[in-house]
Amino acid sequence: MQKFFRISLITFAVLGLLAYTAWQNRINLLVWGAPVLAETLDPIGPNVPTQWAAGPSTAELSPGQRPPNVILILADDMGFNDVSLYNGGAGDGSVMTPNIDALAQQGVSFTNGYAANAVCAPSRASLLTGRYSTRFGFEFTPVFKLGPKIFQWMQDLEPQPLPSFIDTVGADALPEINELGMPSSEITIAESLQQAGYYTAHIGKWHLGTKEGMRPRDQGFDDSLYMAGTLYQPWDHPDVVSAKRPEDGIDRMVTATARYRANFNDGEYFQPDGYLTDYYAREAVKVIENNRNRPFFLYLACLLYTSDAADE
Repeated sequence: MQKFFRISLITFAVLGLLAYTAWQNRINLLVWGAPVLAETLDPIGPNVPTQWAAGPSTAELSPGQRPPNVILILADDMGFNDVSLYNGGAGDGSVMTPNIDALAQQGVSFTNGYAANAVCAPSRASLLTGRYSTRFGFEFTPVFKLGPKIFQWMQDLEPQPLPSFIDTVGADALPEINELGMPSSEITIAESLQQAGYYTAHIGKWHLGTKEGMRPRDQGFDDSLYMAGTLYQPWDHPDVVSAKRPEDGIDRMVTATARYRANFNDGEYFQPDGYLTDYYAREAVKVIENNRNRPFFLYLACLLYTSDAADE
């Protein structure tokens, strides 16, 4: 009996020590375990060629007689001073944006404009609807309910000189992340143009909801090449330079959950074909060439600035 008691006591002590160690290292375990679990439960298949719709082989009307084609390019989190047209070149002047500059020099340059919101998703909603997102209750970037709790753990384990206020109570009151998005009742520019006879295509980041009714094809797009991950290329690609910032809590979680994947028209997930921005650009060219003889609207939402997890 005494031997059994001693073994039980030692077992409980070891289990308690392991539990305490795991709790104290819960962030490291999450950062390590998240990508392993994702790859195990939801593996990503090889690249699948896209099948964009194609318009007529010849135009029925001359360019001057038919509605203009519209290409809307959104660069994620790009600042005013990031464009050399306005400041002569970012940094020491060596970072130039000649192609963006050329669009403005050959067209129209707006020098007094503001984003409708300071964060990603609501500003996108305003861009596509022409309305302040606050009017339809979409004011914040969707996050997993557990996210704020994890950030609070990080702050508790590694206090910063200037701590952040994390509203875990407010986060607990939010719906699940798949319920967070732009309401399907909102009318997007894609829906309006679709009703006017345009072919509409979306490429890249969406961030306006994943629930049925909130996805690109539910919001006016005939075809959608959907960004379903935040990596430009796989971590182990020889051209990738890692810019992980382990001292930053948000960056640690973003990089831990980042994946290199996409899907086309709500199909299975697959790996993009090459460096993400180049892949999107090649696909955008396909859309333009396929539909050059009919009115089309292309929304090209590049992931350029938000995620610095991987770059060439």
